[in-house]
Amino acid sequence: MEGLSKKRRAWNRTMKALMYISAALTCALLLGLIGYIFIRGVPSLTWPLVSGVTSYLKNTIGILPNILNTLYIIAVAMVIVLPLGVGAAVYLTEYASNRRVAGAIEFAAETLTGIPSIIFGLVGMLFFCQIMGTKEGVLAGGLTLVIMILPTVMRTTQESLKTVPQAYREGAMALGAGKWRTVRTVVLPNAVDGIVTGCILAVGRIVGESAALLFTAGFGVELNSFKTALHSSSATLTVALYIYAAERGETDVAFAIAVILMIIAFLINLAANGAGRRLKNGRGAN
Repeated sequence: MEGLSKKRRAWNRTMKALMYISAALTCALLLGLIGYIFIRGVPSLTWPLVSGVTSYLKNTIGILPNILNTLYIIAVAMVIVLPLGVGAAVYLTEYASNRRVAGAIEFAAETLTGIPSIIFGLVGMLFFCQIMGTKEGVLAGGLTLVIMILPTVMRTTQESLKTVPQAYREGAMALGAGKWRTVRTVVLPNAVDGIVTGCILAVGRIVGESAALLFTAGFGVELNSFKTALHSSSATLTVALYIYAAERGETDVAFAIAVILMIIAFLINLAANGAGRRLKNGRGAN
């Protein structure tokens, strides 16, 4: 028995050491990636680059239009996908009585998750730009991204709704609340963490997407207002990064754009987490 106990302790120590090594390697990879991008990109990150506009005649490079186009795409996609994704998750979790229909919807969402983004771009170009007559721009790109990120928002929200204890629903209904009032005032506030997580993942997918936007948003580098950009060729930061790195060989500019993308993603994550904490604090105060 003593020998068996020693072997078990040695096995536990070995497994614990391997877990620590795995965690350390993961953190090292992340820090190494971020550090390399910042080391390569920060020296090229100048104010004329951030605030300027690309002009081939004057041989200047500015990415302000690309920054604005990225924010436009995020706004268009999230305004559409958030109510759709949350609404679908609420239906599947709280209202769906036919399990075959619910299973079919969940299967469709899982299938959409596994489709390569380049296919979404091709379908978006054919459907939105050619069949519907929408020109290349923020609107076509945003609608294409809605289809891409809808499963992410829906599934994360659905899993979060499932974690809300059934006793909360039963207590609300026992007090006389209807089904929709229970969902609106009890279930959704307690699932806000999952909804925020889905939004963060969706925004990360939007910010990092380039393949689908090459076909739908276009390569335009002009500085447009939001209304004009909806139907005008508008390159996002990721598309601009691809163009400067692969087409023009401007690797310094590409790394500078990568730094800006990481900063934007970090700020959006902070804002989403702050909004989630505010919602939770408001729920607790009520």
